[in-house]
Amino acid sequence: MADAISITLRNQQNESLGEIELPAVAFQSPKRRHLLYETVKMQLANRRAGTHATKTRALVSGGGKKPWRQKGTGRARAGSTRSPLWPGGASIFGPQPRDYSYRLPSSARRAALRAALADKVREGKLIVVDKIQLEAIKTKQVVQLMKDLGVTSALIIISAADKNLEKSARNLPHVRVLRAEGANVYDILRYEHLVLTQPVVELLASRVE
Repeated sequence: MADAISITLRNQQNESLGEIELPAVAFQSPKRRHLLYETVKMQLANRRAGTHATKTRALVSGGGKKPWRQKGTGRARAGSTRSPLWPGGASIFGPQPRDYSYRLPSSARRAALRAALADKVREGKLIVVDKIQLEAIKTKQVVQLMKDLGVTSALIIISAADKNLEKSARNLPHVRVLRAEGANVYDILRYEHLVLTQPVVELLASRVE
């Protein structure tokens, strides 16, 4: 595999500050389409609440009395008005609360994250800025940041908690801010551009090794 590759380092006004090297271990992975698919499927499964439920005969109220006597009426025998065959009755084999979560091997998760990062580099959708600083919690400041960087859909990954940036971006449907430890394949692929602050580059490299 090749050594580190270079990319333009910018400030939040999109002015060039020179070049920065991207560690090959994190940003030069081959395409892994199926692995990305499996990882996204795992993440979405893990987010499912699994609280769906239907009522069985034991859970439907009423129906304790036999509707009519067993023989002699000319009708089919019936033991309860809450039979699954009757309107208002129970459900047969309906969904019940369950846990959908599962985990891929850690090596596969790291490889998928490497592949997602490398895809952004190959597509020219990776932007590295030295830092992002907002003066206050103002959504319009993030709108201006996106305008300056020339992007409309972006995942911004920062190295540490930043209340001003995180709260300013949360009402924008096409912008999401994550801390480095929360970087994941689904969100990287979901947004068109990936914006990293300079310290995040090494943090991600150490995470996917």
